[in-house]
Amino acid sequence: MRELGSAQPTAVELEILRILWDLGPSPVRDVHTRLNEAKGTNYSTTVKMLSVMLTKKLVKRDEQATPHIYSAAITRDRASKTILNELIEKVYDSSAMSLVLQALSKSKATKSEIDEARKLLDELEGKNEG
Repeated sequence: MRELGSAQPTAVELEILRILWDLGPSPVRDVHTRLNEAKGTNYSTTVKMLSVMLTKKLVKRDEQATPHIYSAAITRDRASKTILNELIEKVYDSSAMSLVLQALSKSKATKSEIDEARKLLDELEGKNEG
C-alpha cells in the first residue's frame, strides 16, 4: 500500500511505535527487548530500524542522554488517522462508509459498539441537518 520512499510506517515500524507509545521514551535496549519478544529480531536490526525511522521522522532521539533515548515523533491517534485515511482512499475509493460496512459485516459487533455507532450516526445526522 505504501509507495517507495513513503513516510508511512511499515508493519515493523508500527510495532516499534507501539512499543514507544507503551513504554514512553526508551533506550534501544528496552525497545529491542520488547521487539525481540514479539518478533524475534536481533539487536542490530532494532538499531537499523530506529535509524531508518529517525530519517523518516517517525521517532526522535535525545542525543544528550547516554545511552540515546528514542521517543515516538507521532502520536498513536495521528498515526491511526493517517493510515486509516490512506486505507479509505486507496482501498475503498474514498468512501468511509464502505469501510464501516465492510468492518461491521466481518465481525459481530457488541451491543455497546452498536450503541456507540448509533450515537455517532445520530451526531453526524444532526450536523448535516443544522
